[in-house]
Amino acid sequence: MNDHPTAASLGEALHTRWLGRASEWLAVCASTNDRAAERARAGAPDGLVVATDSQSAGRGRMGRSWYSPPGENLYFSIVLRPTRPAAEIPPLTLLVGAAVANALRGLGLPPRLKWPNDVQLVDAAGRRRKVAGILTEMASAGDRVQQVVVGVGLNVNGLEFPPDLADRATSLRRELGRPLDRAAVLAGVLDALEPLYEDFERRGAAAAVAAFDDHAGLPDRWRVSAPGGSPGWLEGTALGVDADGALRLRDDHGTIHRVISGELHP
Repeated sequence: MNDHPTAASLGEALHTRWLGRASEWLAVCASTNDRAAERARAGAPDGLVVATDSQSAGRGRMGRSWYSPPGENLYFSIVLRPTRPAAEIPPLTLLVGAAVANALRGLGLPPRLKWPNDVQLVDAAGRRRKVAGILTEMASAGDRVQQVVVGVGLNVNGLEFPPDLADRATSLRRELGRPLDRAAVLAGVLDALEPLYEDFERRGAAAAVAAFDDHAGLPDRWRVSAPGGSPGWLEGTALGVDADGALRLRDDHGTIHRVISGELHP
C-alpha cells in the first residue's frame, strides 16, 4: 500500500465544515502539540490540524515519551478555541477519546475508553490493548481560554512494538488484518469529533461525560495508582466520571472516591 498522506489528501477525505479544513502534514517534527501551540499563538484558526509522519520528541501523559516510528501511524494535534470557561476544559480529553472510539467503531472494531486518556481495542480473548492516547494542553488567562491543543497518537499500520509495549499495545492493521489509508483514518476521527465538540460548546462538560460513557464499559473493576497521593493505591469499581472529569471509584467498603489523576491497572 502506498500511504503518503498530505494536507490535500486529508481535505479530500473530510466531511467536516470547519474542523481540519486548515491543516499541515509534516515529514517530521519534534512534537505536533508543540507545533500546534506555536501556530495557535501566531493566530492559527480554530480547528487547525497539525499532523506528521514522525515525531522526534513525541510525548504522552505525565511526561512519558510517545513511540513515533516514521510512516506507520497517526500523530496529530488539533487547535481548538472553546468558549467554555477554563474549569470545564479537562473533560475535553474524554470527548476526543470518544470521537476516536466512534471512528474505530465505524471500521468494525470494538473500542473501549480507559480513563482518562487511553483508547483500547478488545481482542478475541477479551484482552484490552492500547491503540491510541490523548494529551490535552490549555493556555488561559484567568477563566478565559486562549487555546486548547489536543494531541492524539493512533497506532494505524504499525505491526511491531518495543518490548515494554508489546503485550499491551496494538494497531488497526493488526486487528483488521490489512493496512489502512492514514489520511482516511484521520478524516474519520475529525468527522466524528466535529459534532461532539459542537455539542460540548453548547452543553459543556455534560456532553463530554455522555460521550465517554458510551464507550467506557462501566462499571468495571480497577486499581488506581495516584502519583504522590494518599492513599497511593485504591481498588474498587469505577462507576463513571463527574463533570470535571474526575473518576468515581467505589471501594470494597462502599466508600466512593473521586480520583483526579492517576493510572488505572487491571
